[in-house]
Amino acid sequence: MNRIKQLFEKKNENILSIYFTAGFPQLDDTPAIIKELETNGIDLIEVGIPFSDPMADGPTIQDSGTIALRNGMTLKTLFDQLKDIRKEVNIPLIMMGYLNPIMQYGFDNFCKQCKEIGIDGAIIPDLPFDDYIKEYKPIADRYDVKIVMLITPETSDERIRLIDEHTDSFIYMVSSAATTGAQKSFDEQKQEYFRRINEKNLRNPRLIGFGISNKATLEAAQANASGAIIGSKFITLLKESAGIKEAVAALKEALSK
Repeated sequence: MNRIKQLFEKKNENILSIYFTAGFPQLDDTPAIIKELETNGIDLIEVGIPFSDPMADGPTIQDSGTIALRNGMTLKTLFDQLKDIRKEVNIPLIMMGYLNPIMQYGFDNFCKQCKEIGIDGAIIPDLPFDDYIKEYKPIADRYDVKIVMLITPETSDERIRLIDEHTDSFIYMVSSAATTGAQKSFDEQKQEYFRRINEKNLRNPRLIGFGISNKATLEAAQANASGAIIGSKFITLLKESAGIKEAVAALKEALSK
C-alpha cells in the first residue's frame, strides 16, 4: 500500500507535514534534512522542486528556490540525491513542484523515477484538474504516485466534490487565496472556510497549509483537518540557523508557543 494511504489509516489527526526546497540552503542538504525531520517525529515531507517562476509561493519560498537553482539543483540532481533514501527513511515523501520542470523531464519518466526511488506522491499547483483527469491521472496511477490536489476558499463546491471523487490520498487545503507565508493567527473568515469544508464530510482527509508558523495556527489547522503543512517558517529557520539540526529544533520550539 502507498505510504500516504498507510499514514492516514494509522493516524487521522495531528499529522504534521513539512515542506522545504530541495537544494537549499546547500545543494547537498536534501537527504540530511529529510532524515533529521523523520528523526524528530515529522509524519510527512514535501520536497520542493525549485522553479524560476513559482506563482503560488511567497517571498520566502521564492528566495529559497532562487538560491537552490543557483546552487545547481535540477530534477535529475534531486532524483540522484534521493536514490538511496529508502534505505534510511520510512515516512511518506511527496514531490512538490510546478508543471514546467516536470514536463521537461517527462511526466511518465517523472512518475517512473518516483516509483523506483520510493516517492509516494506529487503536488503540482499549476496542473489544471481537467488535464489531470484526462492525461496525467492514468500515468500516475500506473506507478502508484498519488497526485494531491489543492483547494482554496475560492474553489467551487462542484470542483471540491470532483477532486474528492477523483483523488485518493489527501486534499491540500490552502488556508487563503494568497501566496505562501507565515501568519500569526487565522482570522474568522478563514475559520469559516474551515468549517464550511468540514461540513461537506469529504471522503479524503485534508491537511491545511499556507500560513502556519506557531502553536496557535498549528492547533487551528489540526482542529479543522487531519493536520497541518508548514513550509515558509521552516525555510526561514533553515536560512537563519547554524545547521539542519538547529533549524529543526527551532521549528519544534516555535510550534510549542
